Amino acid sequence: MADKKKILIADDFQLLREDLTELINNQRDMEVVGTASSGKEIVNLARNTEYDLILMDIEMETMNAGILATQEIREADPEAGIIFLTAHETREMIVTAMGAGALDYIVKGCEDEEILYHIRCALKGNPIMSNKIHETVMQEYARLQQSEKSLLFFINNISKLTATEREMIKLLLQGYKVHEIAEARSVEVSTIKTQIKG
Repeated sequence: MADKKKILIADDFQLLREDLTELINNQRDMEVVGTASSGKEIVNLARNTEYDLILMDIEMETMNAGILATQEIREADPEAGIIFLTAHETREMIVTAMGAGALDYIVKGCEDEEILYHIRCALKGNPIMSNKIHETVMQEYARLQQSEKSLLFFINNISKLTATEREMIKLLLQGYKVHEIAEARSVEVSTIKTQIKG
């Protein structure tokens, strides 16, 4: 039989660490080779332990300790495989976590078989995400694409403005009133209004 895959676990809840360790160690194809209760500990453990995958909680000693640890681990080893196993289901947390470079995102409370399935898929190089997580990531991707299009549209239109028009927009964005801009430029208010409308 092939060597067992080596798993690290990072979670500040001792009972969960113990349960996950027991679950994984009862499998024929994987074993836990280390556990940590904080982001700092898992970073050190990852540096000094041979492993194939990390199961990482997000909220440990701080609200985003797991995300920061993931970024640090992946900075040292861009190929590091990390799955978030967390209680957080908010859109912001999912997007931030996946942006840190995680392979997958599992919400705590799921069945043991689901956790094992996610681990095995990630170990085979085919990480999966639940429908909800996948949908959230895809919605964020679509939102970012739309923002990019809006930004390009804005930049394109700004580039067509004259230097005077760009200066007026800058002053308006800084909170100057139309009559103040007219005074500063020694022109009529109607001239400024015409330039703004144009």
